[in-house]
Amino acid sequence: MSDKIRVGLIYGGKSGEHEVSLQTALAVIKAFDMNKYEIYPFYITKQGEWRSGPQLQSPVEHVSALTFSNGDGSQASFALQPFFGTLDTASKAEVAVSAVQDASLAPREGAQAHLDVVLPLLHGTFGEDGTIQGLLEMANIAYAGAGVLASAVGMDKIMMKKVFAQEGLPQCVFRHFTRTQWEKDQPYFLMEIEISIGYPCFVKPANLGSSVGISKARNRDELISAIQTAFQFDRKVIIEENIDAREVEVAVLGNDEPRASVVGEIVSSNEFYDYKAKYVDGKSSMIIPAQIPQELSDQIRELAIRAFQAVDGSGLSRVDFFLRKEDNAVFLNEINTMPGFTPFSMYPLLWNESGKPYRELLDDLIALALQRHAEKQKLQYSFDV
Repeated sequence: MSDKIRVGLIYGGKSGEHEVSLQTALAVIKAFDMNKYEIYPFYITKQGEWRSGPQLQSPVEHVSALTFSNGDGSQASFALQPFFGTLDTASKAEVAVSAVQDASLAPREGAQAHLDVVLPLLHGTFGEDGTIQGLLEMANIAYAGAGVLASAVGMDKIMMKKVFAQEGLPQCVFRHFTRTQWEKDQPYFLMEIEISIGYPCFVKPANLGSSVGISKARNRDELISAIQTAFQFDRKVIIEENIDAREVEVAVLGNDEPRASVVGEIVSSNEFYDYKAKYVDGKSSMIIPAQIPQELSDQIRELAIRAFQAVDGSGLSRVDFFLRKEDNAVFLNEINTMPGFTPFSMYPLLWNESGKPYRELLDDLIALALQRHAEKQKLQYSFDV
């Protein structure tokens, strides 16, 4: 029997960040040490269908090899039972798998053993929001990254900010409401925003990552339009004050004793760091480490760890801050429990600058996942009938 660690990679997904997830999966698969791990890919289509290819024998080189297209029309059945435990075979506990012809993929042999750990590489809703984590918890499978609570709180910007406020962490002024509340009393919310926040301000869907659906409003007409745009992505909207600030970020790694990386700075190619600036035009730059005084850097790193612990984080998170230009005041923006994870993403780059290269970072995440899972297994639950 192989002494390699069996790792399941789950990627793709139904969210608007499907393509970002594919890029993350490609980078991770290419970086894994195949002498230490057996890699099993699980791809989720944009429609939510699960597909799986055979065990990877060597790193793939292209995203197309990750999507398991059915070009020849053939399909096979792949039972979840070998990995996810005993399931009722009468239930629809199978996922369609295409015949992947990529040379780096080979037929899987002896796949009756459980996976040792799963690495969810799903960004946004249905992945970064606690849903996939809940599935893995119910199946009693070790997984890397944040748990159900931290993922859910970190994904919902409104709940996240309420938790941070309870912990006394410095934040920008914000307001929030649901679509139903907005439709019932639009004049009130417009007045409340204009009095408490003013213009310009930022309008965001409460539950979405990668800066999707975010707009900057400079007057009432733009505000109404921005709110309507945000409601296309979520039933809840959050409005935040605009601060003339630098954007800095910290990578956090660990479970109960997390560590913080050096501080990095984002210099956006657009007016703010939106989806286009992050993933499309390629003109935004990262300054690592950020050119700030050491005392300020230490303060930001401490706040990052406090934010991580406030949501009961585990594994990894990237914590984002605003650094006001006029006085260097620090404002916590958000925590991202599944940050971009290509070798060129901010999170791995911050750790690389802190002395931890990409492959070692993956090793640490797997070790942290196994450690947390082992600790959970020590807990004994008994129920009297």
